[in-house]
Amino acid sequence: MTTIYGDVNGIRKSIINRLEELYEFTIPFGQVITNELAQKLIDLTDDLNRELVVYITRKGQVTCVAVGDVYTVILPEVDGRRSVNRLSGIRCIHTHPSGETELSGVDIASLKEMRFDLMAALGRKDEMIQASFGIITNIENDQFNTQMIGPLSIDEFIELDITYLTAQIERQLDLNTKTSAIAEPERALLVGVERQGKWRITDSLKELAQLAETAGAEVLGMTWQKRDRPDSALFIGRGKVQEISLLRQEKNVNLIIFDDELSPAQQRNLEKALGIKVLDRTALILDIFAQRARSHEGKLQVELAQLRYNLPRLGGQGLVLSRLGGGIGTRGPGETKLEVDRRRIRERVSDITKQIEYIKKQRNLHRKRRETTRIPTIALVGYTNAGKSTLLNLLTASEVLAEDKLFATLDPTTRNITLTNGQQALITDTVGFIQKLPHQLIAAFRATLEEVVQADILLHVVDVSHPQYQEQSHAVFQVLHELNVDIKQLITIFNKADKVEDSNSVSALLKTENSVMISALHGHGIEGLLLLIENAIKQKTIEMHLLIPYDESNVIAKLYDISNVHSTEYREDGIYVSISLSPDQTNYFNRYAIGVEQE
Repeated sequence: MTTIYGDVNGIRKSIINRLEELYEFTIPFGQVITNELAQKLIDLTDDLNRELVVYITRKGQVTCVAVGDVYTVILPEVDGRRSVNRLSGIRCIHTHPSGETELSGVDIASLKEMRFDLMAALGRKDEMIQASFGIITNIENDQFNTQMIGPLSIDEFIELDITYLTAQIERQLDLNTKTSAIAEPERALLVGVERQGKWRITDSLKELAQLAETAGAEVLGMTWQKRDRPDSALFIGRGKVQEISLLRQEKNVNLIIFDDELSPAQQRNLEKALGIKVLDRTALILDIFAQRARSHEGKLQVELAQLRYNLPRLGGQGLVLSRLGGGIGTRGPGETKLEVDRRRIRERVSDITKQIEYIKKQRNLHRKRRETTRIPTIALVGYTNAGKSTLLNLLTASEVLAEDKLFATLDPTTRNITLTNGQQALITDTVGFIQKLPHQLIAAFRATLEEVVQADILLHVVDVSHPQYQEQSHAVFQVLHELNVDIKQLITIFNKADKVEDSNSVSALLKTENSVMISALHGHGIEGLLLLIENAIKQKTIEMHLLIPYDESNVIAKLYDISNVHSTEYREDGIYVSISLSPDQTNYFNRYAIGVEQE
């Protein structure tokens, strides 16, 4: 009597024997399937032109082999655990003769009804075996929610840690069963590696703690290790991983945050070793940006950065698992949820890139209009929480959001400023910089940072009360260098002077070229800042006094187009005009000049 389930009529004995040999396979602990078993299933599917199904237990044993027709296969009942917050303990892997691996409605219904640990479909396309799979993510109103992933290469599918994945799913089901009203608070442990550099590890971890608290986590502790270079597999040493595992249990933390960017493999290995969610500094910053984005452009830029960050992590369980429990590292900036499918992610990246390019073109049009009016442009740059928005409000009598939080400003804000000499200018508040700023963010926010690139003058705001203000300044200049704007005319503004008690340090700071000490909160030192801005603008222009003959009055219209016209006086011998314009525009008007003054 055969042990093969389903429709076996007409199948040769030799094929039946090959099917029965599938029971002899044993899958290594934690591995979803082996290459050899996947190849056997696909080869048999090609020979039969029918769907095949295998059930695999958590011990890696094949307990059922079934055959169906080309359209479907009747799945045998599962003899597994049926508690509402437990999966069956069985993963169902079946084949699609068509080569397509997308799960059907019947597949998804079976996943929910049988509570499989995982429902996967295999297919061969262009001589390559691919896989797609579905998992139960949580339960709401007695209904299971599911998530589909794929198609993946067979190697990527094999990388999936099925043991850790099912443990996380059941943990989430248990949480959903106990309460659906309040999500479990995120209690974080911070981890860093101390290497040679300007930043002390304690200061860097304190900043990471600020970031974590901004994102909504409670920081319960921090630890670090001295290493010349990170471990390729775990970032830190194995002994430190064991120490962190004990700390995790002692402090009852449910989130580990690393102070540097982890590779996808390091993140997967750490999650497997520690048994809880692991994030890096980049994912944390991206999450804060996702919460802070308000404008359509800002949301697009954050989503683009998240997609580029998550794409290389799609091969393992990191992204899938992070979606199960929600919380830091899982939030999206807009209505569109991240699709964990490589093809769809690439399509979305392409779509967002086109939208951002369109926005960039619109910005360029607005910028060209501003250029025709010859209004100087100023950009505020600086470390996050240095006081840029507070200064913008003071200079322009605006009410831009200014909070004592990291990344309080995400979307750029441009306002008009009138200097003491009557000169008009446009000043833009930009997103704050930070050490180890993710490259994905710099790339994604390049359209926004165009305001910095195109500005005539940069105002570098420094929080002089911060103990690491010099290191923060260095981090800002690194980003400016990456944007190729570190050679622009720059005014250094030492802000929060009211918090500095050491008069000697104040005197030393004021020796910095083209700098001023202020308190944006209390308005101290603003007169000196305005004077520096006026001088900086004058250095970029030449003032001329012209006498235009009446028969050449059309020149006046041109002057209004390309220069700032300060005054016009109609006299008997012609039109007297006082203007300021850029040096490259002066040659044409020299013949009308009655006085030229360069300041």
